[in-house]
Amino acid sequence: MISDESLQFAEYLRRHNHLTKAAANGEPAEQGGAGRQQGKLWELTDLSASEFADEAARFADLDRVSLQDMLSAPALGEAFSQRFLREMMVFPYQSADGGAVLAVADPTDTAARRAAEIVLRTEVTIKVASVEDLTVVLDRRLGDDDIELGGGSEPHRPREDDIESLRDLASGAPVVRAVNDLLEKAVELRASDIHIEPFQAGLVVRMRIDGLLRPVAAPAGVLPQAVISRIKIVANLNIAERRLPQDGAARLRAGRADIDIRVAIMPMQHGESAVIRILPKDRGLLVVEKLGFSPADDVTLRRLLKLPHGMIVVTGPTGSGKTTTLATILSILNEPGRKILTVEDPVEYDLPGVNQAQVKPAIGLTFAAALRSFVRQDPDVIMVGEVRDSETAHVAVHAALTGHLVLTTLHTESAAAAVPRLLDLGVEGYLLRSTLRAVVAQRLVRQLCDRCKTPKILSEADFAEDPRLGAFGFQCGETFQAPFGCERCGGTGYRGRLGVFEILELSNEIRELVGEKTDGLKIDQAAIRAGMTTMLDDGVAKCRAGLTSPAEILRVTTVR
Repeated sequence: MISDESLQFAEYLRRHNHLTKAAANGEPAEQGGAGRQQGKLWELTDLSASEFADEAARFADLDRVSLQDMLSAPALGEAFSQRFLREMMVFPYQSADGGAVLAVADPTDTAARRAAEIVLRTEVTIKVASVEDLTVVLDRRLGDDDIELGGGSEPHRPREDDIESLRDLASGAPVVRAVNDLLEKAVELRASDIHIEPFQAGLVVRMRIDGLLRPVAAPAGVLPQAVISRIKIVANLNIAERRLPQDGAARLRAGRADIDIRVAIMPMQHGESAVIRILPKDRGLLVVEKLGFSPADDVTLRRLLKLPHGMIVVTGPTGSGKTTTLATILSILNEPGRKILTVEDPVEYDLPGVNQAQVKPAIGLTFAAALRSFVRQDPDVIMVGEVRDSETAHVAVHAALTGHLVLTTLHTESAAAAVPRLLDLGVEGYLLRSTLRAVVAQRLVRQLCDRCKTPKILSEADFAEDPRLGAFGFQCGETFQAPFGCERCGGTGYRGRLGVFEILELSNEIRELVGEKTDGLKIDQAAIRAGMTTMLDDGVAKCRAGLTSPAEILRVTTVR
């Protein structure tokens, strides 16, 4: 049964705004050992293990004990069952003055204290330790020969169907520490994604830094399935489900940084693969100047955002920065006199003053369903995270027709390709001519490290190695900045990314080309004749300005 003290502690955490998803009835845990109950309550908070223990000690008005103190003190665990110590999450030891001390994770559990006093035949002093510290000290001081816990030669390896053992293992200190270290390392390296991939030889971990994957050391000494289970627990996913993909999210602290993460789990041949998208809560990202628009494109974009209605589309492949561009545009439009509604999958940037909704297909809340309700919410600006199907495309176009400014994204190669793509989704040509105002296409290139970039003169050998340099407009003997590598950029020569853009504004000439059999190439040529700066032109200009290198431009753009 749940004790009154446990309920009071849960209420204490709720009053101090530490609970993130407490049960409606206020019960902190299901039946089970005190350590397990406390572990489940900890999972419902936004606190680290140490912070949770601090709150528990403050609530019970008890002293805290550190891992070092427990490791250095004489243990009194010989008289206890190892199973009891692990399930109750307690560690008895002798204090410096010879008294008996019981380090506990749950100070509200009086049964453990009574049991310890019966076994030790003396009064015991209760001190509070974190779940992680207790796990470590029990492993080190009691050893790994706990036959009662599992039996067999590998007591800590859970069976595939032993969900509770896997949950307990994933909540243990080594696994928790391994996952936390991965997240902290990703933040330190400025990674946007962590890829955890299972192979026959074990886990392979790679981090996407400035757009490119870089291998890092995989967690050592922990089971692969325990690492994946820990990630699932953090993201509020079902650790028992191993056959279907799962998506989740969490907000947590990694080192000194507060981050939002998005987790995607996918079953593979040798286990489950996890991709963690890291979203730093840095509002400084949402500044137009940091995106990399050229002065001319910046003027064009700001002029387009003053339009009262119509549709503006941002295009590019996955990971090209479309969401960041849209969030930045919304931060420009966000003012008290404008009502802005967004429907996203998922909500990646939390924008104060903007009404943001997340799609939930399982209950019927799709992009199209949300859009239909949006038009009854009296909005001025509507942002649709992505046009994926015909239904969403039609509703978005009709929202633009009825006097709203609609912002959305598409996956296309160039700005001009967005027009045939929308027609392919079933939007009528005459509607598209009436609503589409502009298409912004973009890619992300790595930015040269300011500290170590060095001048380089293009030679005949460079042109022989890559003939595209000539097609890009570079001349033999021309000087540009090249990557070199230093400690600040990790030896890559690049640090950070910026966008290369093209903005296709629909003129009367281009609108006449929009029809049943629209040719994206003709629209592209007409836009270039009208003065559109292509992504290639924008990239070459940034290269000549010393912001990036020709190799980066060659990596993300093509000659048209």
